[in-house]
Parts: sequence; structure tokens; C-alpha cells
Amino acid sequence: MRGPFPDCPRSGTRRPGTHPLPPGAESRFATLNGVRLHYVIAGSGPALVLLHGWPQTWFSWSETMRTFADRFTVIAPDLRGLGLSERTASGYDKRNVAEDIKALIDHEAGGSAAVIGHDMGGKAAYVLAHLHPDRVSRLVLVDCLLPGTENADALQGGAWHYGFHMASDIPELLTAGRERDYIRAQIRAWSHRKDAVPEASVIEYARHYAAPGGMTAGFDYYRALPRDAALAASFAGRKLAMPVLAVAGRQSVAGRLGSALRSKSTHLNEVLVEACGHFVAEEAPGPFHQAVRRFLSAS
Repeated sequence: MRGPFPDCPRSGTRRPGTHPLPPGAESRFATLNGVRLHYVIAGSGPALVLLHGWPQTWFSWSETMRTFADRFTVIAPDLRGLGLSERTASGYDKRNVAEDIKALIDHEAGGSAAVIGHDMGGKAAYVLAHLHPDRVSRLVLVDCLLPGTENADALQGGAWHYGFHMASDIPELLTAGRERDYIRAQIRAWSHRKDAVPEASVIEYARHYAAPGGMTAGFDYYRALPRDAALAASFAGRKLAMPVLAVAGRQSVAGRLGSALRSKSTHLNEVLVEACGHFVAEEAPGPFHQAVRRFLSAS
């Protein structure tokens, strides 16, 4: 299903019901890897690509874009099927999403960028770094679990939402007309600071996911997890050569991300953010941005 593509706003403009872009930012579209992607770009300097997770859009990176546009060309796409990017009938496995981002890096960043990925965006960033290490100068993974390390079985102590989101048709049926309530509930459940993601942001995300095909695209990121796990298993014995930073909230993924990466990276840095849940960039922007800036500036 193809979504509508309204005119691209410039910095400081807004469509009805939307938030303005960060200062100096521009909204763009490009057809890459066979999908029409929407992304927001700001700043100048080396490229820094920001990949959001579920249930968010590029907008989750607004403050990060403002913080880093002084030194970097910051590029925040809507992942395929989400936000204003094209809804596709398939292609939500992280190999294909990684190919989307590779094409974006080639298109806007001259073939190389530092990449930050959170949640599902983190899984895609991890796959990208393995498949196309020449495109990723530095890798930051934020409160995500590597493909194949998730416990999707609620009966064995796993998070219940994995099975729910992966079921065919049922999650769409039960969230139809309740998209905002469901997204709000999920964000609040995964946050340690319950007010860190404001209601205005919830409304912004929900208006996209509530559009035709939006929730299905989001759930399809979960439905692709078995294929993602099989791909990640093929990376066994291979290590990422670029510098890697693992950032996690103490009250969320905690040390599991760093532990999973230690045998898979030759240059690993780990930061555990105290009093913080899943949405690290929003719950603890100061410590998060400080850790990222230090990592990106290191020789």
C-alpha cells in the first residue's frame, strides 16, 4: 500500500497537526532501494544518520538533530513503511531495511556515515554494519537487542508484546481506532521517566501509525524477527571492525546489549544510563548526547 506524499516542508514550517522541523532542517524524499523514503536533514560536516525505532518516526531524534547539527550533517529518515516513507507490502526484514539505509548513505552522505540506531533502527544498523562495513564509520546502538537475542516467548519470561505484534492480523484488529492509546501505553510501559516522551510526541507518532497501513508496517518489523535472527546467526565468528558504542538504560536493556556485543566488536565502548528506560535520547538527553559526542570525537 502506498501512502500519500505531501509537499516537503522547509525549516520552521508545518503542515496542520504537525511539529515544525528543527532549525535549519529540510524535509526530503528520495526513491532508494525501490522504496520512496522520507528523511529530514540538517547541519553540515561529516554525516550522522539516525535510525528510529517502534512506535516512533524520525521526530524522536529532533533534540539530537538540534544538538549535533553544529558539527555534523544529521540525517534522520522515516524507516520504510513508517512516518511519511512509503508503505510497502514486504521488505521489513532488517537486511532489506539495511539496504535502504545503505542507499541513503550513498545518496546523501557520499558513501560513509556514523550511524546511530535505536530499537528496530538499532537492529537495522547492526545488520548494516555487518553487510556494508565500509558505509559505517562508527556505530552507536541504543537500547536495542541484537537480532536473535530477544526472548519472544512470554511463557519463558519474554516480553509479551513480541508474540502479540508478530501474530497475523490480530494486533491490527485489536488496535484499530485505538492507535494513540496503544502507542501511549507502550511508550509509558517502557519508560522509566514516564513524562519524558510528551503527549504531543505521542500524538505525532500516532497520526502516522493510524494512517492506512501504518500499524501493519510497524508490526511487520516484529514479524520479520525470525528472518533477522537467521541472518544474524550467519555473522557468527565475524567481528565489527569500526568503533562501536552501546548505550542502554539501566531500567531497560541494561547490560544485555554490551554483553552481546563484546564478542562481536573489536572496539567496543559501553555506557549504562542510570534512572533511564528504553527511550534513552528522550529520557536522558544530557548523558546520552554527552556520551555520543565523546564517542564521535574520539581519535
